[in-house]
Amino acid sequence: MSEASLVEVVLKRDRYAVIGGIAIVIVFSWIYILLGSGVGMSAFEIAQPSPGMSEMTVAEAGRDRVSSTGIGGALHSAHKAMTQAAVWTPGYATLMFFMWWVMMMAMMLPSASPMILLFAAVNRKQRALDAPYVPTAVFAAGYVIVWGGFSLLATGVQWGLENAGILSAMMASTSALFGGIVLLTAGVYQLTPLKHVCLRHCRSPVHYIADHWRPGSFGAMQMGIEHGVFCLGCCWTLMALLFVGGVMNLYWIAGLAVFVLLEKTIPAGHRLGAVTGIGLILWGGWLVAGAL
Repeated sequence: MSEASLVEVVLKRDRYAVIGGIAIVIVFSWIYILLGSGVGMSAFEIAQPSPGMSEMTVAEAGRDRVSSTGIGGALHSAHKAMTQAAVWTPGYATLMFFMWWVMMMAMMLPSASPMILLFAAVNRKQRALDAPYVPTAVFAAGYVIVWGGFSLLATGVQWGLENAGILSAMMASTSALFGGIVLLTAGVYQLTPLKHVCLRHCRSPVHYIADHWRPGSFGAMQMGIEHGVFCLGCCWTLMALLFVGGVMNLYWIAGLAVFVLLEKTIPAGHRLGAVTGIGLILWGGWLVAGAL
């Protein structure tokens, strides 16, 4: 095999490795979510709790202790645990942080994949020209760092909201006024110049690479962090909607993930974001008006 052919084989394997790596992270992140992120119930059980569980009384809980045997009893006990107020120990806070972090990767990585694959393609050309080569994982780590920072903040917000009684033990809003304010905020932000700047960077990976390319590992990490900030700036209010519908509500998580992907990738993404913003404003205004 000639040297040129060998290089071509190596580059092709590298491309497959990057695609496979992204796919593995996405799949395992969603599996983690579906299994319940360590909270003791699957995402399907959280999304469809037993009827009346949120209104469980002390007397009913006492009767449950007598009747909770077998598989049904174990499931009911899990539901009961989820409807009781969480005790925010360091271990529980760490669990919530990793829940948010993995959830961010599951929701955001699909829409960030075009940028990551483009970075990998540029690096393959760099390797073919015997120029300095940086592993794509270094660039992708920038996103993971940014999403980790947001997850830390989201965990703190969740702790505060639960302590204030605004979030239920099922991690969903108990206040129509709070839910309406979050929806209004997300809707207004969808129409702001800052949102459009961030979305433009997310929708134009070629232009970002051309304008912000930095050589070396440190440069790649810096590029990943910067584009990760644009990615977060585009979607942070959408992620905040999880506090309205439920932090672990499978349907909200999947719906928001699909919307983020469409907004960043389809030709009409900008218009989709604007129309959605108007819809969120109307929905939020209706909730606020009903709560006042």
